[in-house]
Amino acid sequence: MKQKISELLKETREKNPLVHHITNAVTINDCANATLAAGGSPVMADAIEEVEEMTSISSALVINFGTIKKDSLVAMEKAMRKANEKDIPVVFDPVGVGATTYRTKSVQWLLEQVKVTVIRGNVSEVASLIGVEAKTSGVDAGEVGEDKTTIAKKTAKKYNTVVVISGEIDVITDGERVVYVENGHQMLTSVSGTGCMTASIIGCFVGASRSVLEGALAGISYMGLAGERAVKRLKEGEGVGTFKINLFDELSTLTNTVWEKEVKMYEAKQPIL
Repeated sequence: MKQKISELLKETREKNPLVHHITNAVTINDCANATLAAGGSPVMADAIEEVEEMTSISSALVINFGTIKKDSLVAMEKAMRKANEKDIPVVFDPVGVGATTYRTKSVQWLLEQVKVTVIRGNVSEVASLIGVEAKTSGVDAGEVGEDKTTIAKKTAKKYNTVVVISGEIDVITDGERVVYVENGHQMLTSVSGTGCMTASIIGCFVGASRSVLEGALAGISYMGLAGERAVKRLKEGEGVGTFKINLFDELSTLTNTVWEKEVKMYEAKQPIL
């Protein structure tokens, strides 16, 4: 699997997949730039009148719940339904789900209407999708009533999807296989939108891949490793502003060769070879 993912990182830049986003207003520009850095081509079209047409010509659709409103919810449903019809992968980021009743009920309604290919969120957001008790703090991760692997597997099975739970150790599963990624750095949580950007990057790789699991693993590990390397480039006195610049530099220059050498990815507590 590791070799296939390495090849996917290279192929994605060659294929330049078009990734359609209906995302939040806070991080939209960063998501577009992250998509470009990873080798994709972003489009941010959320008008109800054009979402279906735009989705139909895309390689992947990324849906982000960060600044959800009535009109955007309708646009999301239309775009996702078109993606399902055209067999286009849908990456869903349930930002802040569990924080408010409106947000939680909206996502429950949406996921009853359409199918998603990948769900990427923090542990409390994903737990809320399956009714597990979770203490949230706005859009930040909180405490949950079950362990992260169990939550990921239950969610994957309930929605027949690949689940990516980000954290100190990322958990990725299709409901059967479970893979852990240990790349990343705490400083990624100090910059708004790194989770949203990760969903965009997953969209790039899933849009260019024949394997959803491999595409999801490529995306989460790519961001984690770029974050690690961005921190190492910091000099004394430099903080989150420089880190963010470094992060985009790493996202745009990270090669599959470096990824192979530095990725820390495990399945069933054994290195993936």
